Amino acid sequence: MAKKKQEPEKKKKIDTSGVVGLVGSTTEQAISETLELNYMPYAMSVIVSRAIPEIDGFKPSHRKLLYTMYKMGLLTGGRTKSANIVGQTMKLNPHGDAAIYETMVRLAKGNETLLHPFVDSKGNFGKVYSRDMAYAAARYTEAKLDPICAELFKDIDSDTVDMVDNYDATMKEPSLLPTTFPNVLVSANQGIAVGMASNICSFNLKEVCDTAIALMKNPNHDILETLPGPDFSTGAELLFDEATTREIYSTGRGSFKLRAKWRYVKEGNLIEITEIPYTTATEIIMDKVAELIKAGKIKEIADMRDETDLGGLKLTIDLKRGAEPEKLMQKLFRMTTLQDSFPCNFNILIAGMPRVMGVGEILEEWTAWRTDCVKRRLFHQIGKKEDRLHLLKGLERILLDIDKAIRIIRETELESEVVPNLMIGFGIDEIQANYVAEIKLRNINKEYILKQTRAIDDLEAEIDDLKDTLNSSRRLKNLIIKELQAVSDKFGKPRKTEIIYDVTEAAVEEEVEEIPDYPVTVFVSREGYLKKITAQSLRMSGEQKFKEGDSLDFSAETTNRDELLVFTDKYQCYKARLSDFADGKASQLGDYLPQKLGFEAGEAVKQVVLCGDYKGFVLFFFENGKVAKVPLSAYETKTNRKKLTGAYSDKSPVKAILGMTGDDQVAVYSSDGRCAIFATAQLLPKTTRNTQGVAVMTLKKKAAVERTALLGESGIVNPGRYRSKTIPSAGAIVKPEDMGQQQESFEV
Repeated sequence: MAKKKQEPEKKKKIDTSGVVGLVGSTTEQAISETLELNYMPYAMSVIVSRAIPEIDGFKPSHRKLLYTMYKMGLLTGGRTKSANIVGQTMKLNPHGDAAIYETMVRLAKGNETLLHPFVDSKGNFGKVYSRDMAYAAARYTEAKLDPICAELFKDIDSDTVDMVDNYDATMKEPSLLPTTFPNVLVSANQGIAVGMASNICSFNLKEVCDTAIALMKNPNHDILETLPGPDFSTGAELLFDEATTREIYSTGRGSFKLRAKWRYVKEGNLIEITEIPYTTATEIIMDKVAELIKAGKIKEIADMRDETDLGGLKLTIDLKRGAEPEKLMQKLFRMTTLQDSFPCNFNILIAGMPRVMGVGEILEEWTAWRTDCVKRRLFHQIGKKEDRLHLLKGLERILLDIDKAIRIIRETELESEVVPNLMIGFGIDEIQANYVAEIKLRNINKEYILKQTRAIDDLEAEIDDLKDTLNSSRRLKNLIIKELQAVSDKFGKPRKTEIIYDVTEAAVEEEVEEIPDYPVTVFVSREGYLKKITAQSLRMSGEQKFKEGDSLDFSAETTNRDELLVFTDKYQCYKARLSDFADGKASQLGDYLPQKLGFEAGEAVKQVVLCGDYKGFVLFFFENGKVAKVPLSAYETKTNRKKLTGAYSDKSPVKAILGMTGDDQVAVYSSDGRCAIFATAQLLPKTTRNTQGVAVMTLKKKAAVERTALLGESGIVNPGRYRSKTIPSAGAIVKPEDMGQQQESFEV
């Protein structure tokens, strides 16, 4: 019998629509849908539930740990093993034990991260100023809550904050801690979320409380008077800059400059560094100094060692014979993190939404939130007292006839009928009747009842007083002020970070021998490209190359050691050394100044001025006919600052910026075809950079300054027609023969 030919088995098609991740299958999904369904919930969770602190100054991990320790009785009791605390915290925090313990280390007194630590620790918890000093394992260390935590949990059982379910709904935990002081500004906090971050510096507790009180009394209070600057647990020195500080206090963004504290010990010819900026570590400083010595950039140091012990931080530098300590430290401040900046980003969750706020706005939000906490506490106290008053009023009814109450209870056959019979007999409700029925037999006497009911008048007075406070914004404010003052008096400490108002830093320049000096020619295009070309290269090169649509705006012969000022359209000035730019060729586009100097978004080059020996001046020509004469020395900084804000006046648009080494005559042209010539010697130099200057040209309605030019380059053949002995001058209509080569003007 012939065998049937076996047919190949048909493959079954599997419908994979709607199935994601099936092996051997693919499903198309729009990237926008993937982001919305998968990435956005994760990002929101990180922002709201992990990385950004809330108005009480805590992230969820801090709050869960401290609340667990509070429920363990560690506020008043003795220390317990850290491992025990970590284990208990897992009931609220589903993260691993390592993450919980790291949180605890940061809050501990031994780590010295916070000005006011919340964990009273025993054992090795590492140091915030050390990168390599590891903290001991949780099984070796012990901890309890610091006394200041009493201010975190004060009245937490009086319904001051919402209690929410933990991750598995088996316990309750507070959504916020009812802190009696603005901990959000007192405790340093840093967090990196998705697409945003938070970096809050610490301030002195007493100064923060004083500022909060002052703002509650006077909303127009100048914060700088009571809060001069941040205070860090590592001490060091804060180089005060009023403009920068006010900007940070106003916007919540900016950076404070910190500098290490040091002293020269003549016996032994050495330098001792005892405090360093909060943002660095001893190992980072040591590594950088070793690198500089190896590179030959520092030759004054014989040896450097870390002598940190139980007495505190100490870095010791042995000097070579003849080394000058002051000059060496200025060099180290410039080259290492012994001088560093703390970048501020006061990003805080307010009602679940991240907001970057200034100090005044943060304190305003905290005061509003604290007022709500106090109102909830008062409402809770009123409820408790009203419940007590209600019971006592029922007890008062029995005073009328104690024998009747005894008779009703004795003659009632069923236990369940005792309460109803008392309600009927005395006209009281069930709650009052239950209270009366539970009184011990020994207390059913006139003396006891009179003693209890005598408190009725006091309770009624207390309730009226609490209600009056609840309904009075003035009394609520005074209550919060009183609590702030009490915290300040009890826990306030002197500042650790010293504020240096008169910063007398020596001018820190590059070593002369490290910067070769040779002639160069600088070319700057209208779009902001800079080329530095040597004399030899310039002789061999051809035509200058620019981007399409770009052209030459400025060129000058100078030396490689010269400095230049780059003025922008945002009223700022960026300072740079020509030696920072590589030698180029005419065929190259050059360095793009906005990128090279770190311009802000949308900022563009307005003019470039070579500094020379800072003996000349800069002229600013404004659209309204005014000219400001500012000495170049006003832009000479003693520190290595790269950017100067308020470089010139913002009262009127600037039309031209002209750097000059000496006085000359300048022609100013207006939009209505007029020209006025004046001598720069007629202008008095102004020491203030953002001065409005003086009027040099009287303009008619709707007319404005259009361009300027040095008289020798203006092409004017009859200057007497446009010159005036006094300023301001109306000038004269420009004649055709005086038009000259306008393209050679200094128009910007």
